[in-house]
Amino acid sequence: MFNKIITALAPYDAKLVAVSKTKSEEDIMRLYNMGQRIFGENRVQELVAKAANLPKDIQWHEIGHLQTNKVKYIAPFIDTIHAVDSIKLLNEINKQAAKHDRVINCLLQFHIARETTKFGLDYEGASELLMFLKDNPMGNVRITGVMGMGTFTDDMDQVREEFKTLKSIFDRLKINWFENVDSFREISMGMSGDYPIALEEGATMVRIGTLLFGARY
Repeated sequence: MFNKIITALAPYDAKLVAVSKTKSEEDIMRLYNMGQRIFGENRVQELVAKAANLPKDIQWHEIGHLQTNKVKYIAPFIDTIHAVDSIKLLNEINKQAAKHDRVINCLLQFHIARETTKFGLDYEGASELLMFLKDNPMGNVRITGVMGMGTFTDDMDQVREEFKTLKSIFDRLKINWFENVDSFREISMGMSGDYPIALEEGATMVRIGTLLFGARY
């Protein structure tokens, strides 16, 4: 399945984030030995333990909702944080990254699903965040794109429309805030059940777990 997914991503030049949450270090190493280097976790304690034990060239992504008091634990090594949805969180990431003389990549999370339980910004909220950032530059964070989660549903037409919404938000942000910023290029959307649609709608990163590792218990 890994090779099949890599083949599917190739025409889109998209990245695979292998979602390894709850999975063992042996499971991760199996994919690592096949060439995978980007892994995504959503529990900070689990992420820290795995990062300490596994090869140092793994690019770790924090993909879950992140509490500000947990940022300090991952700041020394995290590559990308996918779910930034507040100035408070962004400020804490910047503060902790500065302690380690690092720049941490951040994606702005948008609420695109019809489900009310998902976290995320709307366009107006993102504009307020970016205006604050313009007036109060943070040298240790880099906004590299957007992230969103589609509704958990069998209605793929609905999911497609949600992905279209995220792509539209990305395009508006690119024009209005990041026109000459080459590093603002990522659209993180799509998971095991809908990643082909996400790719068709512009995803540059897909977050896949179940197809790679099997069901979680």
